[in-house]
Amino acid sequence: MAIAKEEIVQALTRDIGDAADVRDVTVLANDVTVTLGLKSGSRSEIGARARAVVEKASGVKSVEVRWVGSGSARTIGPDDPMPGVKNVVLVMSGKGGVGKSTVATNLTLALARSGCRVGLLDADIYGPSIPTMLGISGRPVSLDGKRIEPLERFGVKLMSIGFLLEDPKAAIVWRGPMLHGALLQFLKDVNWGDLDYVVLDLPPGTGDISLTLSQRVRVSGAVIVTTPQAVATDDVFKSVSMCEKVNIPILGVVENMSFFIDSAGVRHELFGKGGGQAVADQAKAPLLGQIPIETIVREWGDKGTPVVQAAPASSIARAFIEVGEKLVDAIEARAAEGEDAPAPIIDRSGGGGKRRLPVAK
Repeated sequence: MAIAKEEIVQALTRDIGDAADVRDVTVLANDVTVTLGLKSGSRSEIGARARAVVEKASGVKSVEVRWVGSGSARTIGPDDPMPGVKNVVLVMSGKGGVGKSTVATNLTLALARSGCRVGLLDADIYGPSIPTMLGISGRPVSLDGKRIEPLERFGVKLMSIGFLLEDPKAAIVWRGPMLHGALLQFLKDVNWGDLDYVVLDLPPGTGDISLTLSQRVRVSGAVIVTTPQAVATDDVFKSVSMCEKVNIPILGVVENMSFFIDSAGVRHELFGKGGGQAVADQAKAPLLGQIPIETIVREWGDKGTPVVQAAPASSIARAFIEVGEKLVDAIEARAAEGEDAPAPIIDRSGGGGKRRLPVAK
C-alpha cells in the first residue's frame, strides 16, 4: 500500500504547524523524509513530535527529519583561523576509551543528515581514528599553493593527520610545539569554506591540544563524553574543570555505553549508572543523551560507515540524531540569551580561581 504523502503533510501541519513550517515531505518506498523550518520551541521536541506523527501513517518504515535555516553563529574576530565556520564544537573527555571518536563521527553525520553543512577535524594527532571510522584515505591537495583542500565523504569535509602519514601504523613521536603547529595548520591552512558546524574530535586529557584551541579559536562550546563508571568519571571531571579554567562553555554531556538490551528485553547496565548525570551536574549542563551498547556501532565503524549513515532508521542511530538535535538546541539557547563564548582566559591559580591572567596573543 502506497504511503499517502498528502495525509502526512496534513497530519504534520495539524500537530506541529504552530511550531514549525512543513517545507517538504519526500516518500521513497517506505522511507519518509520531512523538511521543517523551526518557528518556535526546540528542534529535539518538535523533531520527536514530527517523527511520532509520521510513524503513525500506514506503511512507514523509517522517518528522517531535516531542518532549513542555519541558526546562530559564534562571534568571529579578525584573526579567527576559521572565519567561514559559524560554530566550532569540541568533543572531548579527560578519559581514553569512552568512545569519544565514535560519538564525534556519528554526531557529525547526524548534523549533516539534518541539513547542516558540516566539517570534522581529527585533533587527536597521536591516535587519529577518523580515516578508519569514515573509511577514507588519500592525500589532501592544494589548488592555490596556499591552503589545503579537505577530503570529503558523505558530504562532510574532513581533515586528519592520518591522511598525511606514509604508514598508518607508524607512531607519531612529537613534542608539544610540533602538536601545536600541526593543529594550527589544520585550523587556518585548510580551506573549510562556509560551514554551519565544524566538530573537533579531541584527544584524551587536558594538555596541549585543548589549551591551543582555547587560545586560538572562539569556540561555540564543548560536548563532554563519558561512560557511567567512576574510573571514567573521575578523569572526565578534570575535563569539566579545564573547560571552566579556560572559559570553554560546556554545551552538554553524552553518556556512552550506558546499557544494553538483551534478546529477552532485559536492560543491563554493565558499567553502572549515574555517571553521565553526575558529570552534567558538575558542569551545570544538560545530559544530551545516553547511548546504549550495540554491536552494529562497532561493525559499521570498522567498515568505515558510521551507523548514523549506514542505518539511520535504527534505534542507536536515532539516539545519536536526538543528541545532535539537543546540541543545536543548546547552542541556540546560548545565543538567545546572549551568551557567546568569552575571550580565552587561563586560570593559573591552581584551583583557587583568584589569580586569572589573560592568554598572551
